[in-house]
Amino acid sequence: MRPSRIAMDLTPLRDSRDFRLLFAGFIAALFGTLMTSVAVAVQIYDLTGSASHIGLVSLARALPMVVGVLAGGVLADRCDRRLLMLATRLPLPLVAASLALNALLPQPHLWLIYVATGLTGLLAGLGGPALLAAIPALVGTERLASAGALTSAAAQLSALLAPAVGGVLVAGPGLAACFAVDAVGLSVFSVALVFVRPLPPANSPGTKGVRQAFTAVTDGMRYVRGHRLVVGLLLIDAAAMVFTMPQALYPVLADQQFGGGPGVVGLLYAAPALGALIGAVTSGWTGRTGGHALIGAVLLWGLSLTGFGATSLLPVALVLLALAGLGDLISETLRSALLQHGTPDELRGRVSSLWMVQATVSPALGNAAVGFLAELTSARTAVITGGLVCVAATLAVAAAFPALRRARLPGPQDSPAPAPSDARVHER
Repeated sequence: MRPSRIAMDLTPLRDSRDFRLLFAGFIAALFGTLMTSVAVAVQIYDLTGSASHIGLVSLARALPMVVGVLAGGVLADRCDRRLLMLATRLPLPLVAASLALNALLPQPHLWLIYVATGLTGLLAGLGGPALLAAIPALVGTERLASAGALTSAAAQLSALLAPAVGGVLVAGPGLAACFAVDAVGLSVFSVALVFVRPLPPANSPGTKGVRQAFTAVTDGMRYVRGHRLVVGLLLIDAAAMVFTMPQALYPVLADQQFGGGPGVVGLLYAAPALGALIGAVTSGWTGRTGGHALIGAVLLWGLSLTGFGATSLLPVALVLLALAGLGDLISETLRSALLQHGTPDELRGRVSSLWMVQATVSPALGNAAVGFLAELTSARTAVITGGLVCVAATLAVAAAFPALRRARLPGPQDSPAPAPSDARVHER
């Protein structure tokens, strides 16, 4: 295979001015948000001395986000998606600025941190489905996998660098500087959105009352239930996330399994991100594949984590975590692309919102489940068991949903895809 067919496809950035703007704003906002997550954790611990408060502030963001995502899915199918993203992003720099001012007080207010975190989650949830639903209109369905790989690569690179930069700012200029940088990044995203063209959804019914909005949500759920491909994508995502989320156990595994301290913990966290970056850089082939590659990527994730739990050799463990990160990147890219390609534009906001809810809840459940199992048995047993259950669940989903196995993304060389309502796209 030629290197050009393996390397990351940059065509969405070259061909779409609006996608370039959205991509640049996304990176700026994400980098600042990840820095703020470090600063908030440090500040909460300094104020309370309680690790449980750090978990509570995460919950304070997650719960409003789920509510926002469900409402945002309806709005994304009834309003101009660009205006919705702009309306939900414009207040966020002010929220970050309030955190910066609070950090400068002699006695920062704990309640303000909780309120700001919850408001951030709500606004991010309201605008999230519009962001996902807008991408097909900007890059075309034939470039969805390429666009997904680009955004995933940016997210992984930010996950590697932003916490380190945030830690340096907190240790140097202080917490307020970290929040101020976040406010600047969020402002960059808002400015970028101003120059993006309008993105109205196809066949929009317009804004209506609460009753009609509730009906719109149920219409989205009914659509998902009636389309085997979409159900299969949601279930295989859950299989990957609910059963195998070992991050909460890294400190325990570093101590008990690898005999190391904080340095080893850092390596364990960094290895999957490195593997994901490698996967993104070599993701050019993903736009010409589909369901079989997705199933293989999730199996790679589960099997790699099973091996990670079984080994006591740190170099082997790091390689296996890198392979798991690679599998996760490929599966995430294909799941998102197949979901967007297989959904009519007038429903993309609502279907994206259901996927985002599942993507928010499943990792939280996964971390809770692996922690509970580790308490009952051991950290090693919990990781191995989770990996094996993930493999079994993935095979079961693949066997139960032929539409998932047959799904295929249209490559740039293909003829235009049939309309998403066509019976050839979905198996009812």
